Order: sequence, then structure tokens, then C-alpha cells
Amino acid sequence: MLIGVISDTHIPFRSYEIPKIVFDVFSDVDMILHAGDIESLSVIESLEKIAPVTAVHGNCDPNLGLNESEVMQIEDLKVGLIHGVVYPKGDTQQLYYKAKELGVDVLISGHTHQAMVEQINDVLLLNPGSPTQPRLTDPTVMLLEIEKSEVKADIIKVGRPTCKALDFSQFK
Repeated sequence: MLIGVISDTHIPFRSYEIPKIVFDVFSDVDMILHAGDIESLSVIESLEKIAPVTAVHGNCDPNLGLNESEVMQIEDLKVGLIHGVVYPKGDTQQLYYKAKELGVDVLISGHTHQAMVEQINDVLLLNPGSPTQPRLTDPTVMLLEIEKSEVKADIIKVGRPTCKALDFSQFK
């Protein structure tokens, strides 16, 4: 199964739209997982034109009717999806504990706006980064290929690093 993974799109409050390249990258996926900070259901609606979407509530989301976490059986693995608000931000030990609480083999989170693939003991921690609001890194999404209990996670760069502080279009 091929899965597109995305997080922290922040549309329309911090960004205008999902970059067009994301739709190309996700064109052949079987499903899309969004790890929160969506901010508008229009984001999910646009992604659903490609494949079914499962999404979770992020700390910047208004009430969109989404759960804080989702657990899915994908092939032979249990996959968890959360936004990932832990302290300190992005702390892999805390994310590992969240995975154990959910009883999952793979935990997908967002929140940091930085992509990550890290195996800790028996749990694979994944973060697709952000295609619209990267923090000190490239804008990214993730392609996840799961076959039985094997996982291949690819971080896909979808643009150049940007400094949003230099986006003078907001002053027009």
C-alpha cells in the first residue's frame, strides 16, 4: 500500500494553498494521512480528490470534527496518527510513549514542521514535516510504502527553504 503523509499545512491562515507538486507526488497513493494543523476542511476536500483522507486535530485547528488520534490496521501493522504535541516539542521519548499508549507499531506525528524518520526500539516514528511552513528546513511531505510488516518511508522535498519573515506580499 502506498500512502501520502502530510502535516502542518496551516491553510488559509499561514499559507495560501498546498503546493501543486504535492498533488503530483501523491497522484498514485492509495490513501492520505494528515497529521493535523489543517485549519480548513477545504484542505481535506482538495486532498480527497486524489485518495481517501484520514486526518487528526492539531493544536491550531478550530473544531473540524476530527479526533485527537487515529489507529489503523494497514497490512500487518498498526499505524497511529496524532498531531504530536509533546514537551519538549518533537521529543522522541515522549512520542515513543504515545505510540505505546496507542499500541501501534508506527506512529505518525507532525507539529514540529521538520521531517523525521526514527526507529526507537520496536516503534517507527515518522513526521512528514510541512509542505507550506517548514522550520529551518526544506518543505516536505512523505511517501510511505507498507507491504505486510515492511515499511519504506521517503521524505519528499516539495520546494526550496523559505523564510516566511521575508514574505513581503502580506504588506500589499
